[in-house]
Amino acid sequence: MNTSSLLIAGIVYFAFAYIVYGRVLEKIFRVDKSRKCPSERMADGIDYVKTNPMVLFGHHFASIAGAGPIVGPVLAAKYGWVPAVVWILLGCVFIGAMHDFAAMYLSVRHDGRSVAYVVEKELGYWGRQIFLVFCLVLLVLVVAVFTDQVANSFLNTPSVATSSILFIVLAPIMGCVLKNKLLDLLEASLIFVPLTFLCIWLGTLFPCDLPALLGVSVSQARIVWYLILLYYAFIASTIPVWFMLQPRDYLNSFLLYAMMIVGVAGVIAARATLTMPTIVIPEGGSVIPDVFPLLFVTIACGACSGFHSLVASGTSSKQIANEKDIRRVGYGGMLVEGVLAIIAICSVCYLSAENYATLASQTHNAAPTMFAMGVGHFAEALGIPSYIGSTFIVLTISAFILTSLDTGTRLARFLWQELVMPSEKMPAVNSADAPQRPIGRGRAFLGNRWTGTIAIIVLAFLMLCTGESVRMWPVFGAANQLLAAMTLLTVTLFLLRKRYPWLFAMLPMLFMWGVSVFALANLMQANWEKNKYLSCIAILLLVMAVILAVLAVKRLLNARKNSQGVSAP
Repeated sequence: MNTSSLLIAGIVYFAFAYIVYGRVLEKIFRVDKSRKCPSERMADGIDYVKTNPMVLFGHHFASIAGAGPIVGPVLAAKYGWVPAVVWILLGCVFIGAMHDFAAMYLSVRHDGRSVAYVVEKELGYWGRQIFLVFCLVLLVLVVAVFTDQVANSFLNTPSVATSSILFIVLAPIMGCVLKNKLLDLLEASLIFVPLTFLCIWLGTLFPCDLPALLGVSVSQARIVWYLILLYYAFIASTIPVWFMLQPRDYLNSFLLYAMMIVGVAGVIAARATLTMPTIVIPEGGSVIPDVFPLLFVTIACGACSGFHSLVASGTSSKQIANEKDIRRVGYGGMLVEGVLAIIAICSVCYLSAENYATLASQTHNAAPTMFAMGVGHFAEALGIPSYIGSTFIVLTISAFILTSLDTGTRLARFLWQELVMPSEKMPAVNSADAPQRPIGRGRAFLGNRWTGTIAIIVLAFLMLCTGESVRMWPVFGAANQLLAAMTLLTVTLFLLRKRYPWLFAMLPMLFMWGVSVFALANLMQANWEKNKYLSCIAILLLVMAVILAVLAVKRLLNARKNSQGVSAP
């Protein structure tokens, strides 16, 4: 089979799923196009902002994509391209995209609150608190790891640093232009999108080589970048979304669209043969525990990712203008990410197994480089020199890691506020029907957006100083899928309470729960002697997951009893 056939078949499949299964989900959840969304009912000009669906799609897609749908599939290719592709195709449509759609829908129907608020309604106060702690651990890790990755990309490719700084300057200008209605979206796009690509070119002309500029060592420059990036994340996550988040992500999305256009056209034009083995059986003849469950936690973004539920219910749900946009933004955004994951598979599976292993062993963070080299190779079939295509891909990936950094910080701030504030006060304090029970000064101080953001930034910086963020990344992969299972559990309980069809959510939930718990247990055992800190984190996550599972089983049994009682004559 060649890469062209695989990609075309994947695109047709995802388009069909959007039209058919997307509409089925709208009917099951009873999407109401006439219902006012939180962005209109609770508009505050900071987080709750009614947004053009095209702009919102750009923000949402940029936030959930990042480097995830590239790194995961590239690393999972070592298991063979067939199991990776099957997981992407089935997981994306029936688990991941459905998971994102449901998370966004539940948040929109609950005043734009995070999934944790719905967890409280289904599993009680302590279920909510455990869920929030679980999510916060993951997001602090996300902020730390993404800060480290961006800092390293700035040091390795100084032109990326210059381009990123120019993006940050350009985005607020576009935000002010749109906010004050000086230009409409189309007019602003015609001006600012070309300027975005100009920033990339200027970055190559004036690279920001921090060690040379400051006369410091690489390790010292890395600390400086840590401080700069975390300060940026602090500012970007507390100012109004229209000023930085929306326009920056909207402009960055065009970089990703351009990358995908080059990727799709290049893959189709090159028609490279898939040389990697269809499936790789580990030594000893067993697929456990390598292919199963590690394949399913290696490919998260592109198939299913719990982080998406935090984006869908954290920032995107507060900007949805109409419930009809949930399918376009939530379900459609994940399907486009699935296409990107297929491109990532094609970008390395034209290599032989020996060449793949050699490239993968050359550097610790080899996946983005291998993807860039693969797409650059395909771009030659379009008449684009390989080095130009590869450089553009590296710059685009780095820009999206930066996007995920400040989005993750904002989401962590939301969850921190929900953790320390009474649930009825978060975040609907400006709603006319919100309870107005007084809260103490201490809790009010801890719950304001400045304190919460500072706490997240400090925790992330301490983690960076210990160096544990890199060593914890394998556990994060499994915990991320466990978060998806928890979200699907909440969705299942919601559907049962509403007496809506629920099996389509429960079966994926059970699968994701089993895969993630199995993976965490395996990683805990494998790392016990090498890194007890890593193993303790895995134990903590497993304990919280088990407690939530017990609460869910009790709730399901009670729901079944109540249902039998109602139906009894």
